[in-house]
Amino acid sequence: MKLSAKHKAAIKSYLRAVAASGVTVALAIVGDVKPEYAVLLGAVIAPMIKAIDPKESEYGVGSKK
Repeated sequence: MKLSAKHKAAIKSYLRAVAASGVTVALAIVGDVKPEYAVLLGAVIAPMIKAIDPKESEYGVGSKK
């Protein structure tokens, strides 16, 4: 299956968000935070990191490709 450049960019963006969420949850667990707060923190921080990601314009409505 051949993926277009937009699909590859979307997959990379998703993986960056998953990695950011995983790191946040891991740090919260190491910091002895309740698990439900750790998951909530990961769910809030990951979209924030994704929003400030400079590579987000590689696909979607504002893309130049």
